[in-house]
Amino acid sequence: MKRSRINEIMAEADEMIRSHGFTLPPFAYWSPDDFRARRNVARGVIDARCGWDITDYGAGAFDQMGLFLFTLRNGRLSDLTRGRGMCYAEKLLISKQDQLSPCHTHKIKAEDIINRGGATLVVELFGSDDEGSFDGDRGGTVWCDGLRRDFAAGEKLRLAPGESVTLMPGDWHAFWGDGGDVLIGEVSTVNDDETDNVFREPIGRFAQVEEDAEPTHLLVSDYLAWLG
Repeated sequence: MKRSRINEIMAEADEMIRSHGFTLPPFAYWSPDDFRARRNVARGVIDARCGWDITDYGAGAFDQMGLFLFTLRNGRLSDLTRGRGMCYAEKLLISKQDQLSPCHTHKIKAEDIINRGGATLVVELFGSDDEGSFDGDRGGTVWCDGLRRDFAAGEKLRLAPGESVTLMPGDWHAFWGDGGDVLIGEVSTVNDDETDNVFREPIGRFAQVEEDAEPTHLLVSDYLAWLG
């Protein structure tokens, strides 16, 4: 993805988030120089990989297959392993109309996917085989706003604003906006985007960035190169 396009997506996303009554935390608006100057006090943000995350899954067609994410808070895998401490994470996502977030599951993370506003969020569901791999013939069970929902393989949940689904490890899912863009909340156990995303197809989690402009704000995938 071109850095200039990433900058545009950030501005568009911030406008949409504000239109639904949410405001991102102050560090969201730091410039790269601000982050460099404050990287010692911001070590918790950096190490937890909180912040901007925009991906086209390496396919180069963001409007057709991609996702905007902002990690608001994230705990520590060491706490999760010990079973106490900061064992949770929270994100805001934007799924644009007909923009696919491709089929995947997680090995560790359980998550609530919440339609925070906008259009309808479609979530396509599949179950796992006995080894946890994708099974195109198997359904399963999820919880929608605390209510049990059995699903058949390939069933599409339609979540209106305010509705949610709880997904457990092994629940294979893809999603997209239907009828417009959707602001999504994600509340989960500790999030590890480096190792805990298992895609049905062999695709990348992060975009390859073409530096055709200076970044307005850093992506979480920029932190190592820019901040050390």
